[in-house]
Amino acid sequence: MGRILFYLIAFILLGSCKQQASTAAVEEKVEEFFSVDSLPKPNEINEQALTILKEWQEFNGLETTFESLYRVANRQDLELVIEDLIEKQKTLEASTYPGTFDKAQIKSRQKVFKTYILKTKGNLEYRVGTKASTVEMINAYNAFRNQFNVIVNSKLDTILILSE
Repeated sequence: MGRILFYLIAFILLGSCKQQASTAAVEEKVEEFFSVDSLPKPNEINEQALTILKEWQEFNGLETTFESLYRVANRQDLELVIEDLIEKQKTLEASTYPGTFDKAQIKSRQKVFKTYILKTKGNLEYRVGTKASTVEMINAYNAFRNQFNVIVNSKLDTILILSE
């Protein structure tokens, strides 16, 4: 009888230790960071718009910072890039726009881009999935860049439209 009781207690102890080990394994779950290879690439800007943009130093600073987004490897790197993007966007917003691009269409797309930068920053702070907001931010940046092409390629004479 004593032997059966000893084996029963040993079996219960081994069973309870095994359950604690499995819960410890669940707690050690490592957060996965998205792959930058899955992010959309920035749109190309045509040559005529590039010649105008080369002289706009604030935009070139934003471009350089945005390109570093594709080299992030973890959450901390993304936080640094987002903080730098916020600063570069503020200097771009306060800068003097080139005459060709000093239009409401450019400024509105820039505000949308700023909104998605701040959304991504918020998701980083609250540790919510950042991939969706990062993709939205890149899409807003692509719309911002594409607007340069639209303005340069537009051949409509606004003087004729407004005078009639």
